[in-house]
Amino acid sequence: MATADVTVMGGGIFGLAIAWTCLRRGASVRVVERERIGAGSSGGIVGALAPHVPEQWNAKKEFQLDSLLMAADFWDAIAGQSGIDPGYARLGRLQPLADDAAVARARERAAGATTLWRGKAEWRVVPASDDGWTPASPSGWMVEDNLSARLHPRRAAEALVAAIHAKGGRVEIAGSMPDMSGPDAAGGSVIWATGVRGLADLSAELGRTVGGAVKGQAALLSCAACDRPQIFADGLHIVPHCDDTVAVGSTSERAFESPDSVDGRLEALIDKARALCPALRSAPVTERWAGLRPRAKSRAPMLGPWPGRAGHFVANGGFKIGFGMAPGIAAVMADLVLDGRDLIPDGFRVEDSL
Repeated sequence: MATADVTVMGGGIFGLAIAWTCLRRGASVRVVERERIGAGSSGGIVGALAPHVPEQWNAKKEFQLDSLLMAADFWDAIAGQSGIDPGYARLGRLQPLADDAAVARARERAAGATTLWRGKAEWRVVPASDDGWTPASPSGWMVEDNLSARLHPRRAAEALVAAIHAKGGRVEIAGSMPDMSGPDAAGGSVIWATGVRGLADLSAELGRTVGGAVKGQAALLSCAACDRPQIFADGLHIVPHCDDTVAVGSTSERAFESPDSVDGRLEALIDKARALCPALRSAPVTERWAGLRPRAKSRAPMLGPWPGRAGHFVANGGFKIGFGMAPGIAAVMADLVLDGRDLIPDGFRVEDSL
């Protein structure tokens, strides 16, 4: 078998996005996945690409902003190469405001967004409406931003795999991960984007915990709302997709017995979504999902060289923002691995979680 300039271990959103970007930069790339594409949280159903609040600005928020602004071109290129629609659409997000104090804070944030979002997007306070989709707002006001977008996670992964193949890359389902621990095992650079298992492996090798798993549960409801904005209310994401489904989620569970089982926590989320969104009150549930998300100790993505392994790199810790961060993460990792340019933002380095 021919060797690759870059071997990406893991077929989730980080691994596939990095492989695609390295291919576009001229590298020979193969992706090795142990189980199936999107076996972890990248095989979920929500797909909310939502920005941080435009205040208390830092490198993480700036990086996420840049990545969200890259997303349309990034996913358009993948759709064009693969012939598969990844379900991307930048339709914004609505958030009801609870009281006058929340309205005042939202107006301050709107002023901050004017500068911090560099005129590329808006965060506005608007009157609530009674349109059958929008939740009731106790204050009569809502936040509306036009930066939030949605993506269909499974279609996005399918499109990435097809685009990688079309570009001449390889995607292999290995059953078990090959031994890449030796300096010449891959014949090139190795990028470990192996999610929860990767955090456990890195923790074991370094003798300290660098992150772990957080369980999430979510559901799909049958509802035709393709052109509607997503909703964020009372900690719940409501995300319409163009296959006549609406995703609701998700829980964040640090303690759990079964990683892939659903329970009463999800039923409570479904009830909350139906209470918030009039269009969902009689919408049947078509799927219930549970899975594990990789959370680095720093809470930011974990990027950079694998300590003590020459030629090996880590791209992990997407947690809740992996799909939104993927275009930027892929660009930074390609810069590092292919060109030796270290543009990793402050707080995103492997050592930040040590």
